Amino acid sequence: MKKLDLHTDFQLQEHSFTDVNELLSFSKKNYPELYLFFFEWFNNKSFVEVKTSGSTGKPKAIKLKKAHMIASAIATSEYFELQAKTTALLCMSPNYIAGKMMMVRALCLGWHLDVVKPTNHPLKTTNKKYDFCAMVPTQAHHSLDYLHRVKKLIVGGGDVSEDLVGKFQKVSSAIYSTYGMTETITHIAVKKLNNFKNGIASEMKKSHYKTLPNISISTDERGCLIIDAPTISDKKIITNDLVEIISANEFYWLGRYDSIINSGGIKIIPEQIEEKISKLIQHRLFVVGFPDTILGEKLVLIIEGSKNEKVIETINSFDGLAKFEKPKKIYFLNKFIETETQKINKKETLNLLINNC
Repeated sequence: MKKLDLHTDFQLQEHSFTDVNELLSFSKKNYPELYLFFFEWFNNKSFVEVKTSGSTGKPKAIKLKKAHMIASAIATSEYFELQAKTTALLCMSPNYIAGKMMMVRALCLGWHLDVVKPTNHPLKTTNKKYDFCAMVPTQAHHSLDYLHRVKKLIVGGGDVSEDLVGKFQKVSSAIYSTYGMTETITHIAVKKLNNFKNGIASEMKKSHYKTLPNISISTDERGCLIIDAPTISDKKIITNDLVEIISANEFYWLGRYDSIINSGGIKIIPEQIEEKISKLIQHRLFVVGFPDTILGEKLVLIIEGSKNEKVIETINSFDGLAKFEKPKKIYFLNKFIETETQKINKKETLNLLINNC
């Protein structure tokens, strides 16, 4: 393929570069992890190898076309109105798609990119203001006192709790939740999380995802999302995400098809139960189905933290849960196991729970 060019406005840690070789030399000396990606990006291959996060299955390496990654970067810049010389902060691992795409946007669009270690407190190590940043929910939660220094923030890689959304209402930044995966080269849709005109309760109820440019959506016979995005994928992407289509470019996300619990003939979407319980407590949590001789599967809730009888009582007495939605058993674990991208690794966490029982 034709060698990719380095945008003349691109900066890394306030350093400008006359050519690719100068960037490679600088990054190799100062930022080895970034150098590995830059070296791959500017080689003669038409693709980049990227690892999936492993949150919904075993991590795997997939090949993404550089042309598709550039198209994704352009779509993001158009949607969020981010021009050359946009100041951006990379605070996620450069080994996964979210981090790689921040670098692609900067390289191709001429952004001024700063880099910090992917910790839970990414804004503590810098006093600068930024036009754009991407975080996982945990990072956003720990950065609430600093988010005013980011004009536009996208939050992805995990569920954003209602409690966190409530706290976002006190932040002046424009904050969005993203929908996407490695196969879609990060987000293909976003939804607003703050700065609502008519109050959070009414607005969040109506809040839904809107797709980026050049993306069509539909559903299969299961009710799962199909993504047709020719600028970022050569074929349609069939997901396991249950959705409700609102219009040609809008949808509600309901949950994961492969996590549905069949309890006594009633199909339960765990994510909907988790959303309701998250209104009651601030701990991280998730629900799963455990084998049951009578029901087939019984609804079980796992909460991060020490056992708390008050929390159990609050959940059991909550009238916002239908009878079949109330957990048959509640377990506590001091610490959930996470993937490298800071998502809850449900499979490994469950194994830990089973081994401790």
